[in-house]
Amino acid sequence: MISPPSHSSHKRVAVTALGVVSPLGVGAAETLSSLRKNRDCVQPVTAFDVSDTRSKTAGHVPPDFLASENRRHPRLHPAAHMLSTATQEALVGFRNGVAELFVAGTTSGGMSFGEQFFRNLLARRGKRFNARLVGNYMPQKPVLDALDIAGLRIPIQIIANACATGTNAIGHAFTLVRSGRYKAVLAGGYDALSELVFVGFDALQASTPEKIRPFDATRSGLVLGEGAAVLALEEMEQARNRGARILGEVTGYGVSTDNYHLTQPHPSGIGPKLAMQRAISSAGRQPDEIDYVNAHGTATHFNDATEGAAISEIFGDVAVSSTKSMMGHCLGAAGAVEAALSLLALQHQFLPPNINTVQPDPQNTFSIVANQSRSADLHAVISNSFGFGGTNAAIVLERTINDE
Repeated sequence: MISPPSHSSHKRVAVTALGVVSPLGVGAAETLSSLRKNRDCVQPVTAFDVSDTRSKTAGHVPPDFLASENRRHPRLHPAAHMLSTATQEALVGFRNGVAELFVAGTTSGGMSFGEQFFRNLLARRGKRFNARLVGNYMPQKPVLDALDIAGLRIPIQIIANACATGTNAIGHAFTLVRSGRYKAVLAGGYDALSELVFVGFDALQASTPEKIRPFDATRSGLVLGEGAAVLALEEMEQARNRGARILGEVTGYGVSTDNYHLTQPHPSGIGPKLAMQRAISSAGRQPDEIDYVNAHGTATHFNDATEGAAISEIFGDVAVSSTKSMMGHCLGAAGAVEAALSLLALQHQFLPPNINTVQPDPQNTFSIVANQSRSADLHAVISNSFGFGGTNAAIVLERTINDE
């Protein structure tokens, strides 16, 4: 067992609740079941026409869930349904905690409503319908909707930083609590599938018509997904004083920027390397104290090559998986969803699988959790998120032994 990090001027930051909606399921229990059963939750796209695209699959949240939520709140965007449900689950776990701020990340906002707005303009359809689309299009609207449904009146901060967004949101919230500026902050990310984003990735030839195979020698590209996740981050002392259940703690956060290319990472892997090193240093840890890496792992050739090189150099033979293999890349929600999955792994002491593995890339020295989840003794894990423009973020999450 490793002891908690010592930073005399820093507050310890507990995670006292989480909520998650993703292709793996609605809620932590369904999500945990999918992880343990190695479920492939990527399905054919039915939300829009994909007859002319190279890729024809995506990770959808359960359609019955969206249909049900739309009946309850028909004016809201699907992203609002996802984020609201994740927020409500987190607040149930948060019990009597009082959040002071909501830090939320997204890359697309209500993009599909924006698409429909312009289609209506071209078709000269009524202004009344357009007003609803515009009103629910802005990126802060799903966050406001989630808070309204939950009956909360707290400030919000929106972060949009490509595919590092969800991890940046949690990392920023961690920094605020760790510094003592806030006692408790809700943090997470959301994104819903949209045709514009789907076709954009397809046009870049980043998407695959095959199964997504992260860190595989035969990998051929990514698959998109959607979802939302919310974590309650709280000063450890306050959480213990109120008798909260501690799911784990965030101990480190690191960021970097390659500034190499608009869509490609620096071939050396310097960006991911710096983000992970800074997160580990922030946590007061050494690389050999990290038991598992929840990798960004998009299954594109360049991204996996650079991240793989960085992980190999820092950690050597560490357990690694990309849970995107099961659900696709949830963009702005990815880092938040994957942080939730990492916490579930810490709580239940297992390694999430890297499904669809055929032939692990021989360039990497780490151990891929190939195709099946397995039990493991986990104390500290790192979760990575890297995005366009060379945006890189990583957080360290740790098990708090005596609070289970």
